[in-house]
Amino acid sequence: RFGTYVKVLMLLLYYLQRVLLLVASDVDALCACKILQALFQCDHVQYTLVPVSGWQELETAFLEHKDQFKYFVLINCGANVDLLEILQPEEDTFFFVCDSHRPINVVNVYNDTQIKLLVKQDDDLNVPAYDDIFRDDEDEEEDSENETDESEPSEKRRRFEEEVIERTMRRRQRREWEARRREILFDYEQYEYHGTSSAMVMFDLAWLMSKDLNDMLWWAIVGLTDQWIQDKITQMKYVTDIGILQRHVSRHNHRNEDEENSLSIDCMRIAFEYDLRLALYQHWSLYESLCNTSYTSASLKLWSVQGQKKLQEFLADMGLPLKQVKQKFNSMDMSLKENLREMIEESANKFGMKDLRVQTFSIHFGFKNKFSASDIVYATASLMENIEKEGPETTNFIKALDSLSRGNLDKLHQGLDLAKKQLRAIQQTVASCICTNLVISQGPFLYCSLMEGTPDVKLFSKPVSLCLLSKYLLKSFVSSTKNKRCKLLPLVMAAPMDVDQGTVIMVGIPPETESSDKKNFFGRAFEKAADSTNSRTLHNHFDMSIMELKTEDRSKFLDALISLLS
Repeated sequence: RFGTYVKVLMLLLYYLQRVLLLVASDVDALCACKILQALFQCDHVQYTLVPVSGWQELETAFLEHKDQFKYFVLINCGANVDLLEILQPEEDTFFFVCDSHRPINVVNVYNDTQIKLLVKQDDDLNVPAYDDIFRDDEDEEEDSENETDESEPSEKRRRFEEEVIERTMRRRQRREWEARRREILFDYEQYEYHGTSSAMVMFDLAWLMSKDLNDMLWWAIVGLTDQWIQDKITQMKYVTDIGILQRHVSRHNHRNEDEENSLSIDCMRIAFEYDLRLALYQHWSLYESLCNTSYTSASLKLWSVQGQKKLQEFLADMGLPLKQVKQKFNSMDMSLKENLREMIEESANKFGMKDLRVQTFSIHFGFKNKFSASDIVYATASLMENIEKEGPETTNFIKALDSLSRGNLDKLHQGLDLAKKQLRAIQQTVASCICTNLVISQGPFLYCSLMEGTPDVKLFSKPVSLCLLSKYLLKSFVSSTKNKRCKLLPLVMAAPMDVDQGTVIMVGIPPETESSDKKNFFGRAFEKAADSTNSRTLHNHFDMSIMELKTEDRSKFLDALISLLS
């Protein structure tokens, strides 16, 4: 299907007057958007960009623009619900959907006229067969009044009895088919997970059209890195996709470029590397990065006195003076920086941190600017969820989008500063939750609720920040608890959303296990628990496992969720 839609999109690019772009608020969506914008600019296609953070904004944007536009491109939104039912579009309206949310709604898959799904060909969607879920309603009631009156009464009665038996059989078969359909759909829709990054799909599109540029490749890398940092894909999927992108990087960034070009101030070079799994360490001090990276913080248990002692031992084992470790990375002695990765890795292995090395890419702008893909993800996400109000809602989105362009280094640096604040806030909150035993076992899941008045609580009313906090907290809790059963449980986390309206935001996270397939069952469970208790909830997020709930309904909702999952 991908090949067909590439042709359709190419026609779009050449013949269309105007397109409406509806883009979700996540880093992968922004990167996919940047690639598509570049393609549109190549071919002088007019488009209007509307950021949408949830279903309500998507519906509003569609209603406002449906008279001016016939073609809509949806990025990281729209695949996992029945779009036609929600939006009720005219028949001459067409949707191109590039969305990593899975499972894709079956109506979207089988509606080939109005909905065009942009999916990589090798993505296994596991969609049920058409005949198992759709059935033409044949008119089961047949006219029996057309019988001629000449037939014998006995003959009439026999025919009538046969018809009754046949009709009963047909109804029974229909009931069986419907029961089987419900079962098939339940199995298909039960878990929420993510497919290939939308930025990678868009880059693939550009590549097939022979319009791929190094900038587009970098955005695809950042989109994939976002999925990995947000823990949306398995390690296996990440490594596989890194391999695909590595081939493109080799193609675009030849090593043997002439010296003059490689030193040009405008040049941009992408390089594959094994880097340290330490957040923002090249733009921070090594000490701060070690303390505020979820992997090292959880492994060393840095919220405890024992953990702090272990950190000092770890630094001593590397032979790094505290003065060097605590100053900005850029200011460290060159002699120490040269073998830093090897030194850290060697000591990390002794302290049980065997996965401190990770495959990734970095980008060089001109002489002195070097960023790793994860730096960009943290910075862009922080700009998008910046709680320091500046102008209308869309300001953050536009700033985040701009920070992805290499001409906007000032915005990127502002994002890096915000990201450091965010990571510090997350680690402090994790430490206080664990030290004050706020994570409690509810039976089938762990539960943690942040109180109004907790430091930085406003930051965690934002979905991406709350999800990051929840994942970091679960990782830390699993490494600190002695209870073996608790180590295998998922986590439900709640934070105040809007105090005036009395709402909380709630997120469900799958268990933190080595073999985790990153599939999340909380989306469906939240819906069922809310329905069975008439709780006042709002399922407005594109991720079904995030929802808003009235504070007064929280206890009955949780009771229903416990009994449902027990």
